[in-house]
Formats: sequence, structure tokens, C-alpha cells
Amino acid sequence: MTCLTFTAIIITFFWLSLLLLTTTTDATKVSHDGRAITIDGQRRLIISGSIHYPRSTTKMWPDLIKKAKDGGIDAIETYVFWNAHEPFRRQYDFSGNLDLIRFIKTIQDHGLYAVLRIGPYVCAEWNYGGFPLWLHNMQGIDFLRTADTVYMNEMQNFTAMIVDMVKQEKLFASQGGPIILAQVENEYGNVMTSYGDAAKAYVDWCSRMADSLNIGVPWIMCQQGDAPQPMIDTCNGFYCDQFTPNNANSPKMWTENWTGWYKTWGGSDPMRTAEDLAYAAARFFQLGGTFQNYYMYHGGTNFGRTAGGPYITTTYDYDAPLNEYGNLNQPKYGHLKELHAILHSMEKLLTHGDVSHQDMGNSISVTVYKTSDESGCFLSNTNTTADAMVNFQGALYDVPAWSVSILPDCKNEAYNTAKVNTETWVMEKKANEAEHEPADLKWVWRPEIIDDTVIRGDGEKTASKLMDQKVVNDVSDYLWYMTSLNLDENDPIWSEDMRLRVNCTGQVLHAYVNGEYVGKQHAKFGIYNYVFEKKIQLKPGPNQITLLSATVGFQHYGAKFDVVANGVSGPVEIIGKKDNIRVIKDISSQKWSYKAGLTSIDRNNKLLEVDSSEWKAQELPTQRKMTWYKTTFKAPIGRDPVALDLEGLGKGHAWVNGMSIGRYWPSNIAKDSNCTDNKAACDYRGTYDNYKCVKCGKPSQRWYHVPRSFLVDGEMNELVLFEEFGGNPSMVNLQTVRVGRTCGSAYENKTMEISCQGRTITDVVFASFGDVRGRCGSFAKGACQEKNDALHIIKKECVGKEKCVIRADEGVFGSKDCQGLRKRLVAEAVC
Repeated sequence: MTCLTFTAIIITFFWLSLLLLTTTTDATKVSHDGRAITIDGQRRLIISGSIHYPRSTTKMWPDLIKKAKDGGIDAIETYVFWNAHEPFRRQYDFSGNLDLIRFIKTIQDHGLYAVLRIGPYVCAEWNYGGFPLWLHNMQGIDFLRTADTVYMNEMQNFTAMIVDMVKQEKLFASQGGPIILAQVENEYGNVMTSYGDAAKAYVDWCSRMADSLNIGVPWIMCQQGDAPQPMIDTCNGFYCDQFTPNNANSPKMWTENWTGWYKTWGGSDPMRTAEDLAYAAARFFQLGGTFQNYYMYHGGTNFGRTAGGPYITTTYDYDAPLNEYGNLNQPKYGHLKELHAILHSMEKLLTHGDVSHQDMGNSISVTVYKTSDESGCFLSNTNTTADAMVNFQGALYDVPAWSVSILPDCKNEAYNTAKVNTETWVMEKKANEAEHEPADLKWVWRPEIIDDTVIRGDGEKTASKLMDQKVVNDVSDYLWYMTSLNLDENDPIWSEDMRLRVNCTGQVLHAYVNGEYVGKQHAKFGIYNYVFEKKIQLKPGPNQITLLSATVGFQHYGAKFDVVANGVSGPVEIIGKKDNIRVIKDISSQKWSYKAGLTSIDRNNKLLEVDSSEWKAQELPTQRKMTWYKTTFKAPIGRDPVALDLEGLGKGHAWVNGMSIGRYWPSNIAKDSNCTDNKAACDYRGTYDNYKCVKCGKPSQRWYHVPRSFLVDGEMNELVLFEEFGGNPSMVNLQTVRVGRTCGSAYENKTMEISCQGRTITDVVFASFGDVRGRCGSFAKGACQEKNDALHIIKKECVGKEKCVIRADEGVFGSKDCQGLRKRLVAEAVC
């Protein structure tokens, strides 16, 4: 046998092996045309929802995915978080809630598709946009997200590694798996002009690199108007009905329909109504969309130090259909579920039917989808104030302002986005039934040990300049800046009135002089450049200046966000005053020593063991900065989600049984402007943005999710707090989250359901059938009322049950003085 023949055999064997690896009898062919994603040659209407695996726990995944499926979701979308998986170069972590493969298999187990947005830049309000900070610090790198060889090599390495992992488990649809789409890069089109000519070269390279990975399913590039073939350009935003992809062979896809908005420390709490979200989705499908993804369907929690920023809160609830704890967010969940059922029933029409649009004037339009044997219609009213009676094909249809009516048969209205026929849940937080009062928690405490190396200024790195906080490779929120200043009384700045002035780009600064605490300052939300200035006392000879910079999440979005300064940017100055003349000494270029972190936390944000003798049980201090607190508690009884109430604390970090539940900052009060007390006061009509419907004037975040899987039932659990600013731990307690009240709603001839999430309905406090005004918690009877006592009827039907179902029928309730008014049945019940 010649060498050539042997080599040929080996090559043939390799390709046959590869073919067997990537081709199975269960393989699914995923492609697309200009109308829709096709699966095994059939055009499909796909409704997707974002659930990010690191923002929940492995124990939560099956329940979240099941609820998504029950809500009419076809696919689960997730980013892949590079800095979580490769926190240190070539050191990988796919354990616990970072087990990407397990998450995808859980999606598969529930019979859903998956959309894998590898990025690997994700934005996602995630720390540093998902990039590992070691990437920023690599030698020879210029900017990230551009045609930089060092960066592209690392990006390709990670992207290819994720693809290989997924291929090995045969999880792409082409291998019989659930993944039908993958994404490379993310929203680059929004910022690419800042990168000049290198931007287009980078986009083209991303496309070639991704395509070369041969995953067997289409690739998407969201917000990329110049996406090269075969990439599919997609839309993100609150509304994408007017979006047109950049290629006639690309379907109209919406990768992020924002279900709400994220919260920030010091920022208000955004809400988006169920009516407006449904309106946006219905308009998209009315105007030719066939793939839509809710961002987020479940937002979850930014555990540990994963929150981006600056100033993204630990909660990432996002006002999503499934709330942070995994409960249904009603009515949003149920109202969308009804929409999804209607849309799925029209799949063949929406993906194959001939389409015609008719502008009827006064903001009214009609869209008809028609095949040889059926037709379906959308009636939309984009007016922000005026309801309309639409005369269509000889019949009148009541279409409220800012709404879409769907007629699957072009005759009968099956759904209207403004007519909510789903109950509204009002969630309550109940004290821990295992330990009823905050006073039951017995605390011990100890000070954070300000290491001698910090006092002496002996750090891990030195430089004759001020370094950005990103140089520590993201091992801690905290970076110590230390220098020594020699003075004598003849120095020009020497005076009785000397001050320390520090220009900062980090979010928080603490200052020490000669081991004594001088003070702190933190940036206001949205304004991260500030000046710290305090009076100090120096002595002749050496003086130790120590600055502690604390980040609250690195920048995660924007053009060249990766080089946005964070930390003590300088100058750092000593200011003296003689004869009313200010004298300034700039010490920025002195030798500075640097040390990352606190003494009790390792580089992975894990607590280090501390001898029990260091904890003190006597004289629990309050309002004491840089202090550790510890207590034990019994897990709350039952299976309801658990929330940690940290009212009374300042700012810091919390761990339960050694697992980080994230940063806390309840002393940061949301701005008090343009407030909306609740969704009942929020007018859904008109274009939404994240400033439209907000709650404010309260702590940006008071409650913190403690997953049940973090707790041990029937045994003592440990809670540890690091209090940075100073607070009162005696007010801390654990609570469970559950439905407290529920409000049913159904328009005439629809069915009203009220339920208490497995608990009993104990009372009904309001009920009416007519033109009821207000929303849950503020209902009032209108001019049109029922003849029969609705409250009596519904109490008789519902009290003592877990769930009751009643039809909004004039035959049951009667009505008077209605004169053509829109009628609905509502009830408010207590659980």
C-alpha cells in the first residue's frame, strides 16, 4: 500500500466520520425564503421568548420553559455569555447555571426550538457586554468589535468552541437537535460608524467566519442593515412593524420585542402594559412578520457581579410575562397567550396567503391574508385617542384606539389587543412563616480588615500613573489606589486648610489618609464623572493616601464602550491655601500601588473561610461602613418563591449559603419625577418608551431573589452581608412572594377566570358587569350597570374555590342604561 493510497483512505474515513457526526435520520432542514423560516420545507410562524440560563437556576429551568410553552412559545432564545464561561483566558466554566448544554437539552426535552445568540458580544445589560476583561488587557489589542487581529482571533476561538460543544451533543437542528437559528455579533449596526472603514471589514469577516463553521442552520445579525449574505438582518425595539430586511430573500424577523425595560440604581421602575405589548406584536404579524422573540420572556436575576452598567440593578425582571421569581406576570402572560393561539391558528394564512392592505382613513387600516380556501383579517386603529367603529364587509367592528382586532375568518373578532380578558394578579410579600419577625434573626458582625498592605501601600502592581480599574481583570468590584506623599512645613501646599481632590470615573470612591477614613462619594445615575473633595489632615514626613474605587458594573453598551474609563481617572490633587491663595499639588504621576478586592472574598466572588472567633455577637453596630454581618434562618415554609427584604441597609453584597445573590443598594432612592403609581394609571395608548410608565420615589430595589435551590429545607441557612456604606441589619427579613389579590376581566361573551395560584379565594370585594371604569385595585361602576347583583353571583360561584370561571353574559347579569357602550365583567378577589 502506497503512502498516497493510505492517506486517501484516512481522508475518506475522516469525511465519512464527519458525515455521520453531523447527519442523523432525525435531522431537520432549516432554511428560509423571503416570507418565513422554513423547517423541513414548510414555512413556519415562530413565536420565541428570551430566557437567559445564568439569570435563573438549573432547578428553575424546567418550570420556566414549561410555562413558556404553555403560554404559546415555540422557541427559547438565549445569549451565550463569554465572560461567564471564560473568566480567565483558557479557563472555562460551564458548571451550575452556566451549563449551556444542559439548558439547551432542557429546551429540547419540552419539545421547543432554541435560538442560540452566540455573539459573543451580547450587551444584555450584562457586565462589560459579555466580554471578559482579560481581552481588554491583552497585549497589542486596540479596540474590541473591530477588525483587530488579536480581538478577532479570540472571538473566533470562543465562537468556534461553543459551536463545537453544541455539535458534539448534536444539538443543531441539522443534527436532530432543537437549535434552528444562531446569531453572530449583536446590534453592531447601531455603533459601527464610530469604527470607520474597519467596521465593514469586521462585519464581512464575522459573516465569513460564522458561515465557515457549517452549523447547518441559518445565521442572523440583528440591527445590521448591511448584513452580508447569508446572514439574515433582523430588528430589535419596542415596535418593528415597519421594519424591512436588507435582502428580499430574508424573512421579516423581530429578535427583540422589548416586554419592558431594565432597572438602574437611582432610576425609576419601568412598566409596559399588556395592551401595548400585544398591539406591537399584532401589528408586526399584520404587516408580514413571521418570527418574533420577546425580550425578555423571563428576565431573572443578575446574580453575583454579572450586572452591567454602570448601575444596572440585581433584579432583571424586565416586566416580562414571567416575573423575576418565575411566577406568571398577569395579565401580560395570559393576554399574550391568547394572541399566540390566534396567530398559530392562522399560520398557513400568514406564511402562504396573498396579502392586501387597505387604508380606510382616520388611522384605520385593514390587512387581508387569503388563500384559495380561507382568509384572515387584521383591523388596526393607530389613533392614540379615538376609538372607531369600523365598517368592514358590511359589518361593524369596535376597534379601540391603539389596538388591533384579529378576525381569523374575516368575520368574527377573536381577539383585540386592547380588550384584556385575562385576570390581573397583585403579588404580595409575606413574612417568613418559619421566623416571623426581623428580631428573630440573631446577628454577629466583624469589621472588614483593612489589610496592612493597604495601610502601608504595598500592593500587587505598581505604576507611576493612575490605572483604569479594568486592569484587574474583573476579579472584584474593588480596587485600592495607594501612594505616599512626603511633606514638610516648608512645602508650598502646607497649610492648616488642606484638601484632597480626586477626579473619578468609577461609581463609588472611599478615601483614607494615614489609615483614617476621610469620606465617600458616589456618582449619580447617568453622570459617572464626578469630583470628590474633602478636608484632610497631613503631617510632616510621609503620608499614606489610599483610595478605594468601587465599580457597580462596567459599561456594557455603546460605541467603543470597552475603553470607557472606570476608576480614579485623575488628576488626584492636594490643595493648600496660604494668604487666601490656593496652591495645588498634582500627585497623579507619583508611584501608585494597586491591590484588588477585599480580604474575605476570592477572585471568583466566593466567601473565604473566617475563623468563628473573629465574629462578634455583642453590641451589634449600625450605620457602620465596611462591616460584615452574618445570621442564620430557617427556610420559609412552602414552595412559594423567596425574597430577601434588605430595607434599612446601605450598599453592599449578599450571600446565602455561600452563593451570591448579587449587589444590593436599597439606600439608593429612585428619582421622583414623571411617576406612575401603578399600571392602572398608565395609559397604554400611544408610542411607548422606558420613560412613559414608571414607578419611582422608592428604593430602586428593596427585595432580592433567593432561589429555593439555594436553601436547605428544615435546617439552618446562612446569610452573610458585606455592608459598604452603613446600614441597620436588624430590619432585614425573608418573605415569600405569592398572589395576594386577583382581578378577573372579560368583555361581553368572553369567559372570565379568577384564580389564586393554587390557594383558595377567600372573598370577592368588587364585581360589576357594564362599562366598568379603572383597573385592578381601583375599579368603579360606570353609567352602564348589571341588573342582577354581580357581586352576589360571583361570591357564590367563587369563594372557597381555587379557581372559578364565569361567562360575561347578559343572560346571567342583565344590563341597564348601556346604549351601545362596551361592556365587560370584572371582579376583584382576595386570596
